Amino acid sequence: MVNPLRQIALYSPAGSVYSQRMAQANFSNRTVWVGDNLHVMRGINSACIDLIYLDPPFNSNQDYAAPIGSIAAGAAFKDTWTLSDIDVHEHGELADRNPAAYSVIEAARNASGKSMMSYLIMMAVRLIEMERILKPTGSIYLHCDPTASHYLKLLMDAVFGRENFRNEIIWKRTNTKGDARKNLPKNHDILLRYSKSESCTWNPVYVPHDREYIDKFYRFVEEGTGRRYRLGDLTSPQKNRPNLTYEFLGVTRVWRWTRERMQKAYENGIVIQTKPGNVPAVKRYLDEQKGTQLGGVWTDIKPVQSQAKERLGYPTQKPVKLLDRIVEASSNEGDIVFDPFCGCATTLVAADRLERQWAGIDLSPLAVKLVNERIREDRGALWGGANVVDTLPKRTDLGALPNYRSHRHRLYGEQEGVCRGCDTHFPFKVMEVDHLLPRSRGGTDHVENLQLLCSHCNRSKGNRTMSEWRAERSA
Repeated sequence: MVNPLRQIALYSPAGSVYSQRMAQANFSNRTVWVGDNLHVMRGINSACIDLIYLDPPFNSNQDYAAPIGSIAAGAAFKDTWTLSDIDVHEHGELADRNPAAYSVIEAARNASGKSMMSYLIMMAVRLIEMERILKPTGSIYLHCDPTASHYLKLLMDAVFGRENFRNEIIWKRTNTKGDARKNLPKNHDILLRYSKSESCTWNPVYVPHDREYIDKFYRFVEEGTGRRYRLGDLTSPQKNRPNLTYEFLGVTRVWRWTRERMQKAYENGIVIQTKPGNVPAVKRYLDEQKGTQLGGVWTDIKPVQSQAKERLGYPTQKPVKLLDRIVEASSNEGDIVFDPFCGCATTLVAADRLERQWAGIDLSPLAVKLVNERIREDRGALWGGANVVDTLPKRTDLGALPNYRSHRHRLYGEQEGVCRGCDTHFPFKVMEVDHLLPRSRGGTDHVENLQLLCSHCNRSKGNRTMSEWRAERSA
């Protein structure tokens, strides 16, 4: 039986010694991988990503396809999940890797059936890798809809920690429409925002004040300039301030400003007295205010309209403005933005425009075509194209590793000469070093990913994971 502690170290989830090391990214800026994002992420260094946005399948039980003739023609996927669509053995591994996530999936199976179970297994193993590669100052935004958002939030709690939940964002993507006789029409998506820790990067977002607020509070208009303003209090809440107590325009108060500053502001027209005897006040101009701090309900960003210039015809395309907001709020210039389901590359386009580094993964080579076409529109002929990679990255954050076969003697002693496959004792010369998670699937040569099998078991296991092989043998 595989030692659970060795399985945990193999995948390096949160809390392991490896996940706590800060590392440089082991890939270049503007990289797009074509392939399974799980295998790619297993090869990315721990704690090297600043921001992750993912817009994965929603388990919507629908088929999606871009229309013929659109820029994204050929993009299609089936968002219906069964146990045959995923590696079922991953569920059993989660019992050791993340018992809380395992319990969430079991509850989903009992409440919603095998389709939801399959979908959540697919998401769980990938979220565990995303948690590992995210920096302590990093954040992740998971885009979903009410189909599975309640289960995904529990899954995110299990992987990132309930204490690292930051926001449930409601994005009103369209007006209500259609004939919903038994239900309220669906018109919003959900974004679950989590961070790696309390020290996450956060740049507050402000939106313009609405008209009702402006008319109520900024009701004065300055002659000559037309600038709207409101009157602000100039008196100090601290009453025992002799140095700030003086008479100004016939009114004695404890003021916020010194006499010199008050006089200068009055001469510049910033401080006014509406009539003799009234307490002077300061003008607060509308155009100098940041606006209203953004809350968790976003109604000001429209979906990609049918005639919009950015429309590609991609089945689930999101507007650039939505990703602009996310990238600006949770990263800084030069940070690395990562999208493991990059699709039509909207995340990568937004990151590029905002001077961030970026990388993405998609199963379809069409993602490469779309990111190149979209960024070329911004950069023109200077754009040399994304760095397209179809091989898995190799982790460099585990230190200099010797040839994995050099661990043969050590493993023979640890296993006391017993093959991990058939539990039979063999002489040293019969035993071979094997990877628990094959290198072709993102496994490393670190000793925690190695075991000894007899030559027969090693041939039988082939390029499968240990869990896959065991599951097949017991079926």
